[in-house]
Amino acid sequence: MKNIILLVLALCAFAAKAQNNFKVPPYETFKLKNGLTVYLMEQHEVPLINVSAVFDAGAINDGQNYGLASLTADALLFGTQKYTKAQIEEMTDYVGASLSTYASKDNAGLAASFAVKDQEKLFELIQQVLIHPVFDATEFDKHKQRTLLELAQAKESPRSVMGNYYNAFLFGNFPYATPTTGSKSTVEKIDVAAVKAFYQSNYTTGKGAISIVGDFKAADMKKKVTALFGDWKTAPARMVKRVAPNLEFDKARVLLVNKDDARETTFMIGGKGIDYNSPDYVPVVVINTILGGRFTSWLNDALRVNSGLTYGAGSRFTRYKYAGTFGISTFTKNSTTIPAIDMALSVLDSLHKHGINEEILASAKAYVKGDFPPDYESAGALARLLTDMFTYNFDESLINTFQSKVDGLTIAQAKNIIATYFPKDKLQFVLVGKASEIREQVKKYGELSEKQIKADGF
Repeated sequence: MKNIILLVLALCAFAAKAQNNFKVPPYETFKLKNGLTVYLMEQHEVPLINVSAVFDAGAINDGQNYGLASLTADALLFGTQKYTKAQIEEMTDYVGASLSTYASKDNAGLAASFAVKDQEKLFELIQQVLIHPVFDATEFDKHKQRTLLELAQAKESPRSVMGNYYNAFLFGNFPYATPTTGSKSTVEKIDVAAVKAFYQSNYTTGKGAISIVGDFKAADMKKKVTALFGDWKTAPARMVKRVAPNLEFDKARVLLVNKDDARETTFMIGGKGIDYNSPDYVPVVVINTILGGRFTSWLNDALRVNSGLTYGAGSRFTRYKYAGTFGISTFTKNSTTIPAIDMALSVLDSLHKHGINEEILASAKAYVKGDFPPDYESAGALARLLTDMFTYNFDESLINTFQSKVDGLTIAQAKNIIATYFPKDKLQFVLVGKASEIREQVKKYGELSEKQIKADGF
């Protein structure tokens, strides 16, 4: 029994040491002649290969065709010069591989995971999907109809669309205001021709990257990637100069989104956050952990544990390439809307008035450090990390210094972080609920405007 206890203690000590010394594993990077950036990282623990590819083809490039980036990414899998959609799905399923595409606000891309023994077939499939999509019209039309149905269904769940209303309210005319998935009126107008044009303009090697992480020899993989993608000729990369949006608000505002049959009010309160490369990202994470970033946070304790006003409350910083938002979010019964909002505001006010002490800070530090390494323990996560480094223009030092920055945060610095990044006045409120029951009460929070949830868009 004693030996078992000693073994457990040794393993815990080893895990703690590994946690406190986490570093991005070695990798190499190079560019193909066509401008495509390649990252290679050897990981020999299991016989798997993970691939992540990204392009400057996110929703920020949609223009007025909201949802175009998302539909284009989806349509990459609707068939290629060699394979139909059904064949792509059959080939991946048969060998237990995964292959998916996506679009976010800042980029679009592909993710894949497969066994080493199946790499020849899967790499060929990835090449086909990225370089030779045919955008099958029949498959596209079926998918478009499903998308329109999903957009309509989403409006039945306020929590699923709250982020769209919040972004639209805060970002105004900047492209982050528009939902990645689009809206009914914009998706209806998008056809195969628009998708093909978006692909040709935005999936360019000059603003693209591919990372490969797994069980291989880098020298061999370099030859393979060059053979697969070296001859890919795309349109020149477009240079778009973007000015970060101004999220400094001159007054408190309230957007009330009416849902006539709502029995609950779902709300977000906040304002300006941080962009992806903020130098204060780490201390912001630590402080937000205390406020609303974990189950034992102040917000969850106040609104769920102590008062029973909700099943859960929290806060988060959502980061994009050019800007970000901060938001406190929860939901409550119609009758307790005002008490819940007031309590959330009281917790935020307490953070500013009373700050934190050493014990609270130490607990948050331990939580953040414990939660950090698992984010990058899998080869798939490391592959995505490398392409994130490309998209958001950071290097491994952000990861390698994360824990030391957590350890180095002092009470004095925490006080400054709270004052700088956690908005306390001129707050922005977005509420989805039954307007007739809460309209008069919520006017006290700021200038009121209203929308109908059944109306198109956000």
